[in-house]
Amino acid sequence: MLGAILNPINSSIIAVALVPIGAAFGARPAQTAWLVSALYMATAIGQPLVGRFVDVFGPKRLFLLGAFLTVIAGIIGTVAPTLWVLVVARVILGLGTCAGYPSAMSLIRKVANHDHLESPAGVLTALSVTVQTIAAIGPTLGGLLIALGGWRLTMAINIPLGMAALLLGWMMLPAYGAGTQQDEREALRSFDWAGTALFAVALLGLLLFLMAPGTSTLWSLAMAASAGAAFAFHELRVTAPFIDLRLLWGNLPLLATYARALAASTTSYAFIYGFSQWMEEGRGLSASKTGLLLLPTFGVGILVSTLWGRTPQVRGKLVVGGTLQAVVGSGLLLTSPGSPIWFLAAVTALLGIPQGLLSLSNQNALYHQAHPESLGASSGLLRTFQYFGAIIASAATGMAFGHRADTTGMHELAAFIIIVSTLALLVTLLDRSLALAPGAGKSR
Repeated sequence: MLGAILNPINSSIIAVALVPIGAAFGARPAQTAWLVSALYMATAIGQPLVGRFVDVFGPKRLFLLGAFLTVIAGIIGTVAPTLWVLVVARVILGLGTCAGYPSAMSLIRKVANHDHLESPAGVLTALSVTVQTIAAIGPTLGGLLIALGGWRLTMAINIPLGMAALLLGWMMLPAYGAGTQQDEREALRSFDWAGTALFAVALLGLLLFLMAPGTSTLWSLAMAASAGAAFAFHELRVTAPFIDLRLLWGNLPLLATYARALAASTTSYAFIYGFSQWMEEGRGLSASKTGLLLLPTFGVGILVSTLWGRTPQVRGKLVVGGTLQAVVGSGLLLTSPGSPIWFLAAVTALLGIPQGLLSLSNQNALYHQAHPESLGASSGLLRTFQYFGAIIASAATGMAFGHRADTTGMHELAAFIIIVSTLALLVTLLDRSLALAPGAGKSR
């Protein structure tokens, strides 16, 4: 759980730090958005890579490497002299925080198989609650750290967290799960490095276009399209692809889960990043007050996950969660510079319900839909789709706000949230596999 929180805490803590970082370096919202997108680009590439290596090398070594990189990133970010050095630190941080979640899912599966547990719902719920808790309280923690010592403390916190994960991982994580040395050498030799490179180029081109859409960046969109086509062509012809597109297409319930995770992440992070910046610049609140106003999301999300985490039904949770995300977007359409504090707190509290339902439901659906021998890679790919959503949310926030996080931009972002939430709800309603069994995809 400690390893799994490293990514969500850095994903959410930055929300309230974007404005003070922009002020410190004289950067616009469209530029500070790179601090969000850089981390997610690194994790979107790193998650399936690390997930695959967890399946081959075992979780312990990958976990320790990730914790070490997290410490290094924390040091660089704390002393960063420019915005772009800070962006580099966030890239390293994204790579370093990749291992926690797939390692956790891999360990849970191995212990469940050993103890003959069909579905370790209690542990899965605890993991989901932990990740949601940290993601929710990240802005609050960030606001308190900024009030205590400035935005650099939001990077410095990775040093003790990374060191704790490194020490506890070394002392306590079991070493089983790794293959023989010959298996590991063969895995490195046969790994799809070309597919990984093409995937990275396609993602980078798409990101460059999304961060500044227009005729001047059409070249980056063309780069993304050509690299993406080459990636698909390559992946369908290699025996051990970086992302098994054939297996993915052959498992439509799992593909639908990835689509829902993409949409849920897009709307959630659009709210967290956009609403946080608007409360600071459009509403005129401090970073610490903004963080405290996001705290109701934490309490409601934990309560929802705790109450319904052990129930196997998935479809109902997804329908309710998707509907409420659209309702939250509708609430954001009512915001104004004079919006009362109670109304802002009510909106953040309402967000906690879909936060608690959607993440847990998609995680439980994947547990049953993925093939057991590739659960680490499948879990990593789930996070990749979630990071795609965060990248899209970051780009949408930058486009909506431009030079300043004003109310007009907040309303544009709210309309975006409503559209994406509605599309996700349609995917859920059209997914017949969710209605065939309460365990979300057992009919695969």
